[in-house]
Amino acid sequence: MSRKLLWCMTWASLMLWPGLVLAGPLGKITLQDGSQVYGEILEMTEGMIQIKTLFHEGDPIKIKWPEVAGIETQEPMTFVLSNGTILQGKPAMTQPGTLDVKTELLPEPIRVQVGSVLAVNPPVKKAVTFIGNFNFGGSVTSGNTDLKNFSFVGELVARSERLRLSMLGRYLYGENGGELNARNAYGTIKLDFFVSKRFYVYTGALFEQDTFQDLNLRSSLFAGPGYQFIDEGDYTSPYLAKMRLHGEIGLGYFNEDFKQAEDINYFTGRWAINFHWPVLPWLTVFHQHQGFPSLEDTKDWYVTSQQGIRMNIWENFVTTFQINWRYDNAPAPDTKKADTQYLLTLGYAFES
Repeated sequence: MSRKLLWCMTWASLMLWPGLVLAGPLGKITLQDGSQVYGEILEMTEGMIQIKTLFHEGDPIKIKWPEVAGIETQEPMTFVLSNGTILQGKPAMTQPGTLDVKTELLPEPIRVQVGSVLAVNPPVKKAVTFIGNFNFGGSVTSGNTDLKNFSFVGELVARSERLRLSMLGRYLYGENGGELNARNAYGTIKLDFFVSKRFYVYTGALFEQDTFQDLNLRSSLFAGPGYQFIDEGDYTSPYLAKMRLHGEIGLGYFNEDFKQAEDINYFTGRWAINFHWPVLPWLTVFHQHQGFPSLEDTKDWYVTSQQGIRMNIWENFVTTFQINWRYDNAPAPDTKKADTQYLLTLGYAFES
């Protein structure tokens, strides 16, 4: 075999090597400093693009999306833009920070700014996702001191493309020397229907019992519009990617059934805020509150809230410190307007 033929076969093998090594098509990522990375471009989610390169074994390399100036492939890719548009086509960098995406539907490529891309080849979303947590706290002391305290807090959110079901419940019980000193329960359920990506209408109910507020049952049925100000995936920063914030206003009916005092009921307005921020993979900050102002008497209004931090301690096991605050501006006689609860619990969080 001649040297010339051997050299040609060797060169051809080197040119074909990337296609033999990589499971998918070869692509190129150009970074802001001008350097280039070749390999199989997998996906970009949560502000990080993953690429399987020739020179790195093991897990794919992750590159921060703000460091990317452009990408090029010979195979179609899916791009999710910040305005909600989804494009599928072959990308090519025309200039740093700009992509031309060639689709099958249009003769001319669509120009896209790299900074407007929220995801590349995102995983297929499940029809329904579930997020929730269950937390328990308690202490028992016997001997010279006889104390019993128990608490339970649970939350579940089920979300599909159009619907979101939210449920929250908690129960607290305490004894001192065999005498009851705390017993109250709280629960809400709410169903949201998304008219658009951000705007939705909802209906829900609140139920609450508190022995030491002279309260058999506090209840409210309500409905109205809501708006998703921030949703998961709105930001590319890993510190903000999973932040969620929505607000609501509405109308409803409010009723307080007391044991001794005269019962109260009225038509009410309603406002609510729900904020959920996983700052780090192991640390989440949350705040939820809702208010019920009477439409018949400005002196009658009620506010309830819970806020705190949740920390992962091992796999899905979490510890939570939260503060529950309730304020009734027209309470039963001989009871205080405000109640504050401090809870430290251990629990289990899940997401699927």
